[in-house]
Amino acid sequence: MGNSKSGALSKEILEDLQLNTKFTEEKLCSWYQSFLKECPSGRITRQEFQSIYAKFFPEADPKAYAQHVFRSFDANSDGSLDFKEYVIALHMTSEGKTNQKLEWAFSLYDVDGNGTISKNEVLEIVTAIFKMISPEDVKHLPEDENTPEKRAEKIWGFFGKKDDDKLTEEEFIEGTLANKEILRLIQFEPQKVKEKLKERKP
Repeated sequence: MGNSKSGALSKEILEDLQLNTKFTEEKLCSWYQSFLKECPSGRITRQEFQSIYAKFFPEADPKAYAQHVFRSFDANSDGSLDFKEYVIALHMTSEGKTNQKLEWAFSLYDVDGNGTISKNEVLEIVTAIFKMISPEDVKHLPEDENTPEKRAEKIWGFFGKKDDDKLTEEEFIEGTLANKEILRLIQFEPQKVKEKLKERKP
């Protein structure tokens, strides 16, 4: 009854997702169909997620970054993403409000999940990001951020932290909102990827 359009997507999940994201019912239903095609079990494992991610970066090695992204999306830490986790993650990273994006970025950088970020964790994520930047693009980066170490140093410097200090979520969000340079340095969103994500239905 009026549910044929959504296939197997339950009314509750549909309403919940419409409430929490800006995606239309139509969009969500068609995504769900292609989601089930790619993942008949209704869940994406870390490996599947990595291979989906790898399609966006044929010339790079996104494995390390994809693992971190997956970890930050896996809300209940069960090692797989269901459709709801997947869509909410997608929304947060593409359409979400700045604060939501920064909360997500914090969870991405908080590698061990202890609620603070260390300089080593920043370096770990930045290193993963660098594996996805083509050598050609690295040549065009400013001298003081053209290696993972230099970029991590620069980010940490903006927060005014000593090497063994920790960064709380509040400090991370406030610092990043106050300084657009930090935002640019912590993210990896080449235009190409954004365009591909828009073209491709998950």
